Amino acid sequence: MKFMVFMNSGLVVIPTYNEIENIERIIRAVFALQKTFHILVVDDNSPDKTFEKVKELQLEFPNTLFLEVRTGKAGLGTAYVHGFKWALQRDYQFIFEMDADFSHNPIDLERLHDACAMDGAQMAIGSRYVRGVNVVNWPLSRVLLSYFASVYVNLITGMKIHDSTAGFICYQRTVLETINLDKIQFVGYAFQIEMKYRVFCKGFKIIEVPIIFTDRTQGKSKMNNGIIKEAVFGVISLRFQKMFNRL
Repeated sequence: MKFMVFMNSGLVVIPTYNEIENIERIIRAVFALQKTFHILVVDDNSPDKTFEKVKELQLEFPNTLFLEVRTGKAGLGTAYVHGFKWALQRDYQFIFEMDADFSHNPIDLERLHDACAMDGAQMAIGSRYVRGVNVVNWPLSRVLLSYFASVYVNLITGMKIHDSTAGFICYQRTVLETINLDKIQFVGYAFQIEMKYRVFCKGFKIIEVPIIFTDRTQGKSKMNNGIIKEAVFGVISLRFQKMFNRL
């Protein structure tokens, strides 16, 4: 069943797990923008009760702030897929990925939107590396890991994307309608790579929009060795699936 959406064409999907320090500020920052966006928070039953704060804010923003609470921590990728499916049940024309921790500047939502709505992108990527290295407050080791991850991904897949692990994205609706979301395999860094590779393989137009990425100042990063390992081997898996027409 389809649900109608009025006076808006953009939904920002924000996955959360223990983001109580950030969630109210990020929601208010998005709603303060000149363009009107709706927000869907997908919370994995955060022990710090992030979802309770969102419920409080829904009283203030009853028609623009939405919440889906899942039963437990199931990973970033599945949270976004949950949000994508939720958006496709409604008439949003542009669906965004954005972190809750202010590493992505909400102001750049408007630039990603314009890349799709005005410049013809079907996927617009908020890119840290399309114009040099634009990362603030990361240790050099983390910058190098992220930068060379994209080099590695391009080498294996043949994509020409400067920031293949980026998590600040705008999709035109038709892209998510075309991709079989039930076949998405990965949950961490590899999820971001997989989505871009599937979009690339479908021949959609991808534009990288330069942004400045600022590391979180509140809360804890969800990065771990398992996520890195998934990305390294996941890329090879995706390439083989493409070669044998199983992607």
